[in-house]
Amino acid sequence: MPAEFIGVRHHSPACARLVAARIAELRPAYVLIEGPVDMNDRLDELLLGHELPIAVFSYLRAEGGTRMSWSPFCDHSPEWVALTAGRAAGAEVRFIDLPAWHSAFAERDNRYSDGALRYSEVTARLCREFAVDNSDTLWDHMVEIHADLGPAELAERLNTYFDVLRGDTDISTADNDRETYMAAWVRAAVAAAGDRPVLVITGGLHRPALIPLSATGGTAWPEVPTPPVGSEGDSYLVPYSNRRLDAFQGYQSGLPSPGYYERLWADGPARAAEGLLESVAKRLRDRNQRVSTADLIAARTQAGGLAALRGHPHPARTDVLDALVSALVSDGLEQRLPWTSDGTIAPGAHPVVVQMVAALTGDRVGRLHDATPAPPLLSAVDGELSALALDRAGRVTLDLTGERDLRRSRVLHRLRVLGIPGVRRTSGPTGGADPTSAEVWELTETDLRLPALIEAAAYGATLPDAAAVLIRRRVTDPDTGVAELAAALYDTALCGVDALASDLGERIADRVATASDLGAVGAALGTVLGLWRHDRLLGSAGSPVLAEVIDAAATRVLWLAEGTHGGAGPADVPRLHALAALRDALRHAEPVVGVRLVDVLGVAQRIATRADVPPDLAGAGLGLSWALGAPGEVHVPTAPNRMGDWLAGLFALAREEVLADESVLATLDGHVADLGDDDFLVALPALRQAFAFFPPAERETIAHGLLARRGLRRSARALLRTTVDPVLAAEAAALESRVEDLLVREGLLPRSTPETPEGTHD
Repeated sequence: MPAEFIGVRHHSPACARLVAARIAELRPAYVLIEGPVDMNDRLDELLLGHELPIAVFSYLRAEGGTRMSWSPFCDHSPEWVALTAGRAAGAEVRFIDLPAWHSAFAERDNRYSDGALRYSEVTARLCREFAVDNSDTLWDHMVEIHADLGPAELAERLNTYFDVLRGDTDISTADNDRETYMAAWVRAAVAAAGDRPVLVITGGLHRPALIPLSATGGTAWPEVPTPPVGSEGDSYLVPYSNRRLDAFQGYQSGLPSPGYYERLWADGPARAAEGLLESVAKRLRDRNQRVSTADLIAARTQAGGLAALRGHPHPARTDVLDALVSALVSDGLEQRLPWTSDGTIAPGAHPVVVQMVAALTGDRVGRLHDATPAPPLLSAVDGELSALALDRAGRVTLDLTGERDLRRSRVLHRLRVLGIPGVRRTSGPTGGADPTSAEVWELTETDLRLPALIEAAAYGATLPDAAAVLIRRRVTDPDTGVAELAAALYDTALCGVDALASDLGERIADRVATASDLGAVGAALGTVLGLWRHDRLLGSAGSPVLAEVIDAAATRVLWLAEGTHGGAGPADVPRLHALAALRDALRHAEPVVGVRLVDVLGVAQRIATRADVPPDLAGAGLGLSWALGAPGEVHVPTAPNRMGDWLAGLFALAREEVLADESVLATLDGHVADLGDDDFLVALPALRQAFAFFPPAERETIAHGLLARRGLRRSARALLRTTVDPVLAAEAAALESRVEDLLVREGLLPRSTPETPEGTHD
């Protein structure tokens, strides 16, 4: 007897009802399901009595990286209904698809992703034909809302839809491999079943190909693939959630609004529409959004009217949503409603719309049965947390100079790096040069911790191994930016893991040597230099790997700085910090820096004197030269649009030298005093930014010098404290001056010529 094929849309209640009906009617010998074949020996584990949604999480860890995939199930997933109803009917139930770690899944994170982009032209044509916005609305219009369709009529409708959708579309090599493998299982089951039925449940787009593939060929049971030599792969069950199932949140397959389809599965379309109205109203009211009884009556009436207009026997999901927007949103919408297009909800969506989408998502979170096998990482983490008294919620304060607290810190940082929820550091050292040795953490209980730990097992069986693999993955990822590379290196020290094998130093240095963002390279240099110099506490001081990165970053900063051109403009603080990091590398790590000091000084002096260099970089060039022992002649610019930015560069690189030599501040004092009101207003913001490079105590020292030059005996501290924003005060003074000039010009005020007191602009 040939097999019967049911093509489904994943997580569709209508398809799930069809599967249940056909199993009850046929009582098949075999029920074959699109799912990971390596779980066939563990089907009892799937049926322990979990609270859905759950997923089969699979991974493959190899030298080139770690690949992960999920096969999720909820109550109304046709695959789940096939599994449970097939078992209940006494059928032999088998998954027949390749393992999720197989190369056929290399380009997807989710087994049940339907590859919608390949079929977009067909779906667009169907949407135009049926006058609907997108494929989800089209599906509801044709399938979900018609609860009165019998199994035969529904099956015919599904077959027609998927045959049209698949058509003559070119299939990918990966899908061809999967379909060929699944067809081999179908042939073997048909041969083993004899004259009893075989029921095959797969994604609807596979059905047109599986029917001819299953008709000819061998009938032996296919072998279950094993991970390639030199790699490690496995699968575990993980709790899932409605949020992760929701297409509006980025899920790659199935239907949006899983909370709505839960109601539709349990209660039918009419009750689901009522439940949607109730859940949206409750969610908005819980968040102090006004929803009156009159609003709900209006929405219910409009939903019924839209359903009738669109030919629906009951209000569909979008009928209710459109009616709610009409009743509850009175102001204009700046973007399309999310259910009128395919994709995720965009940032900036109307707050009421955001809450409506959230209400449709639902807050259901799966829970695994207590007897569910777990990867070794979970018991390893539980053991470490218990031994270090980190297994309870609350605040944890650590002193990193103590051996036990340092161990506790490393465990918490490993969890943080792995993205485990409920572990958050609120304070602590921020770099290798940070003298702080105290850390404060907040530990909280959360249902999200278990799935995150199971998924982290893809990186290793122990916490240090998993953290090291993930950090190494970040470091070797070609999309990781230079600044993120430095952060990954710092995480290596904080976690106390050996993620930096000797080959990584050269690879990171190569990445730094080709980077084009001066600020990012400087940030990396500063971070790595701090670790190399100071971090004996974390064990990274003097690291040869870090020394390679310091050399490459210092050379690159110098090269990028000399190649920067431009006119007047606001000071670029990241590039000033980059030159400061270069200065510190030459001061404190000269043995590992390949570039010679004389060459650095030559570049610094050229930057300081070239006319085509931005003012902040020119000032930094002079400051770098001065800080490295070769001061040049200081010429503070007098142009108001260059003065402050030039000083920002000088102060960022040679703050201590400027304080030790009063000539710069004295010259600046004279220049500022000579500025007119309008020019002073132009120069003031940049001047304030420049002096921000001095800490408060040094600014007070500068204020003392300013008062002394004027022979004034006043409090320097009081001079620094203003009750009004200085820029605002200067703007008010300039406005007052312009008003006075206007009144004089119009003869409404006699011209006065009082002497301007010295220090007007101080």
